[in-house]
Amino acid sequence: MQISIANNIKSTLPKTSSVKEFMTFVEEHSQTIDKSLAGTLMATLTTMKFDGSHSMHEHVIEISNIAARLKSLRISVDKNFLVQFIINSLPPEYGPFQVNYNTMIDNGM
Repeated sequence: MQISIANNIKSTLPKTSSVKEFMTFVEEHSQTIDKSLAGTLMATLTTMKFDGSHSMHEHVIEISNIAARLKSLRISVDKNFLVQFIINSLPPEYGPFQVNYNTMIDNGM
């Protein structure tokens, strides 16, 4: 099985006598990678800011894609939280929009 693996990766893998041992090793290490990726994605999601370098639509899609990647790692982001992340990522000139949105939510709309 290790014959089809690149040499630079092969040197980091343990010598195992069975496929089951090898797959156990891979599964344990992939969970560590998933946790690391989830942490990185959460940090990105909570600190993203709209800087005007691309359209608002692209910004919202980028945030939605991060939420989808988190969902694939079995971490769901509530839609209300996602909207709040997007609202909080806007610069000060979107203040009236933020106030209007928050007022609508407070009034149950």
